[in-house]
Amino acid sequence: MLNAELLTANLLSPVVLAFLLGAIARAVRSDLEIPTAIQAYLSIFLLLAIGLKGGVALLSVPFTSIVVLLAVTIIAGLLTAGSAFAAARGLLGESRVQAAALAAHYGSVSAVTFIAAQQFTERSGTPADGYLVALVVALEIPAILLGLSLAKGSDGHGWERLREVASGKTAILLIGGLAIGAIAGKDRISAVDAMYFQLFQGTLMLFMLDMGMLAASQIKALGQRFLALLLFATALPLLHGLFGVAIGYWLEMSVANTTVFATMLASASYIAAPASIRAALPEANVGRCISAALGITFPFNLAIGIPVYATCAQLLVD
Repeated sequence: MLNAELLTANLLSPVVLAFLLGAIARAVRSDLEIPTAIQAYLSIFLLLAIGLKGGVALLSVPFTSIVVLLAVTIIAGLLTAGSAFAAARGLLGESRVQAAALAAHYGSVSAVTFIAAQQFTERSGTPADGYLVALVVALEIPAILLGLSLAKGSDGHGWERLREVASGKTAILLIGGLAIGAIAGKDRISAVDAMYFQLFQGTLMLFMLDMGMLAASQIKALGQRFLALLLFATALPLLHGLFGVAIGYWLEMSVANTTVFATMLASASYIAAPASIRAALPEANVGRCISAALGITFPFNLAIGIPVYATCAQLLVD
């Protein structure tokens, strides 16, 4: 079922190889490190660049189409968060609070995985549309709020939680970038093309190098019940991804757009969700959530998941 050519091309891409190099560096205990300030800069650069590109693309999409896509994405995010909660309770035997924390991570989205999926479609020769970045924000916020609600119920702090998530770095940069790109338009954005678009690939490689080192270090923290967590962190994203492929087919998306959308649903947050859960649920083991999301799900999607979703999308269209 899996297209071997797509899998090989993905595994040999500079992005994936940079991630592998980072993992190897950590495995051999190299002194290679990317300074914290540079790490912060790389993430800000990538999120803002993606937002700018999406904002320009948003101008060419009818308003009604975006509204429908946003509504479907929000519903899909709530469903994936709910399924993650049920799986964490049933498969892993987690407490209600810990299952809710995992649900928030696996119902939300990884912006870096989204970027990797976009790059995959570009290498395949049919790039996905930039407006999909608007769906990243729509997928992130409701899932985190649902996860917190599953843990605490209705405690009157819904608006406070919404503000915390919406004012986080990821949301601000993506929404801000979308707004700047849409307001400035294609012609004016060309003035910063050399900075945000031509340097994008090289910056992404550095970021993935750092992600490889971080993911390798998280593997050690997985602790007990590793096999059950491994199954959870691979099988659940795979099912979420196939669910995303079905939605993309139903909405008559292109193969590239379906691939990226499916990857979004299959990904797990390790930036926005941990920050929100740590603040609202101090009793939850956030480290375990990050270890699963970053140590297992992220490399799984990066190496195998994305080609699988692309292959399934191609089969449905053909």
